Amino acid sequence: MQFYVDGYRPGDPEVVPAAPNRRAPREIPAEVDVLVVGTSPAGVVLSAQLAEFAEINTLVVERREGPLQLGQADGVACRTVEMFNAFGLAEKLMREAYWVNETTFWGPREDAQGIHRTGRIDDVEEGLSEYPHVIVNQTRMQQYLLDNMANSASKLVPEYGVEFVDLEVSDSGDFPVKARLKRGDELHEVNARYVVGCDGARSAVRKSLGISLNGDAKNHAWGVMDVLAVTDFPDIRLKSIIQSPNGGSIVLIPREGGYLVRFYVDLGDLDPIDRDARSRFTLEHIIASAQEILAPYTLDVRDVAWWSVYEVGQRVADRFDNVLPETRGSVIPRVFIAGDACHTHSAKAGQGMNVSMQDGFNLGWKLAAVLRGQASPELLDTYNGERPPIAQELIDFDTKWSSAMAEKPRDPEHPELGGMDAAERQEIFQQGGRFTAGLATVYPPNLLTGEATHQDLATGFPIGERFYSAPVVRVADAKPEQLGHEACADGRWRLYAFADAAPLDSADSRLAALCSFLEHDDAAHPGDLASDSLLGSVDFRAVLQQPHREVDVTALPAALKPLTGKFGLVDYEKVYSPNLRSGRDTFAERGIDRQQGAIVIVRPDQYVAHVLPLDATEELAAFFARFSAESTNV
Repeated sequence: MQFYVDGYRPGDPEVVPAAPNRRAPREIPAEVDVLVVGTSPAGVVLSAQLAEFAEINTLVVERREGPLQLGQADGVACRTVEMFNAFGLAEKLMREAYWVNETTFWGPREDAQGIHRTGRIDDVEEGLSEYPHVIVNQTRMQQYLLDNMANSASKLVPEYGVEFVDLEVSDSGDFPVKARLKRGDELHEVNARYVVGCDGARSAVRKSLGISLNGDAKNHAWGVMDVLAVTDFPDIRLKSIIQSPNGGSIVLIPREGGYLVRFYVDLGDLDPIDRDARSRFTLEHIIASAQEILAPYTLDVRDVAWWSVYEVGQRVADRFDNVLPETRGSVIPRVFIAGDACHTHSAKAGQGMNVSMQDGFNLGWKLAAVLRGQASPELLDTYNGERPPIAQELIDFDTKWSSAMAEKPRDPEHPELGGMDAAERQEIFQQGGRFTAGLATVYPPNLLTGEATHQDLATGFPIGERFYSAPVVRVADAKPEQLGHEACADGRWRLYAFADAAPLDSADSRLAALCSFLEHDDAAHPGDLASDSLLGSVDFRAVLQQPHREVDVTALPAALKPLTGKFGLVDYEKVYSPNLRSGRDTFAERGIDRQQGAIVIVRPDQYVAHVLPLDATEELAAFFARFSAESTNV
């Protein structure tokens, strides 16, 4: 974390001084840049990203009277922890959370008299991420982000008790979206440049756009409860997938704090004609079902923090913004939907909150780049291009996993009757490991993602996938770091230059030539990476091949020692070496071509956008020019 760049100030460095001309609390302005409807997981991530830019006038409204207090999602994928690191929140999250280190599988005993353990595996495959899969309540996740917003220069806080009514989108004007909001008996009209509906499965914003959710209910009910209980079940503090002889199933998730446990309990099929069937289930019914499934082990529930009953179903919207297919490319998207507003599914895959937060992270920096004049409005079309396929992948995986959880045990004497045994469930779980870790997302080539022409230069950074961090040593102060952890949620692109074999001070050094190009060549403009301002938002860093003690800091190019802040202070945190002391060589681990080196371009949402040779300066400039503010065709 870097601070004091513009002068020393006492106190918590994470609490940023307020920007001037902030909106007063409980004020609903007539005009805003972005109106965010709802403080769902997608909504708070989006809002936290926009809060980084005090010059953007953001209004966040929530129909509830205050922040979420109980229940709902709790599984936090490795990828989500990586994203939280960009907000400076990963360490706080991991300190409080339960770590899902292993998962056990339980199935019917051979005599069908109760259950026994059939398998035990690592929950996350070794090496997928430097962060674990963790469990922490959605309310805490959201509060971390709400606190982050309040500590920013924008001092952004939601306006609670405000209900979204409807909206209209015009074809022209600086504020083409007119939204109507209601607080108590007062009706407010807000004119916005952009509106984002993060208001849940019954989204009023989605309905205003005439977008429907497509999919089916599975007519199968599950109960969920967070409990404090006494039990002799041996894996009560391990994530457990349990299948009983009578066909009932439990997904058991230990919770943070050492005592609380979540049970997802199979309640069986529902009559599709009986619309009130789900509402007749009680807490007592859920507890009794859990006790029956766990037999011969006992379960004595002493306290219940939260419970609910839900019906399995998978639905996804046919588009995630207001632009009709026939006008795509000729109309700027102005209204978006994110999270449960555009995809719903069961909770057992543990991906709903995670995918929703990635929706918000994908869209937030794009809105900021357009509003700050750094990118063309065409950039906003990529949200609808990138996120619906990911939502569909979630639906497909959730359908497969939910079906596996609802399957009856296979009868060895009558295999023709179908069913599934515990070993098959375990295999399906393991096959979905990358997805449940949040690492299966791959963005195809588009405006923001290049072709894999030069992928061989950096095979460990696949284009379109999230940037996989690697251990390094910061040259200036010999501090061991994770390279990916240096990226903050500040809307900036990252340009990582991995050095070629030639010494940096030699005439043959491709890295030195790249630095010279970025410092002086007109082709790099708009852009001056010596001051971190390519399109106003690029953070340029280099990883050298030699050990950090062999690097002469005074001889580094100016592009790697940029002057920053109002005092023109030198930023020394741009150059790294492999962490050879730990026995880990970044170049070997991430498949970097040692002879040629490589440029790895990373998006503000931490996905690899392109891999280029160090001397591909024309291609580098052309890539950023594709979505620069001057490139608009709309």
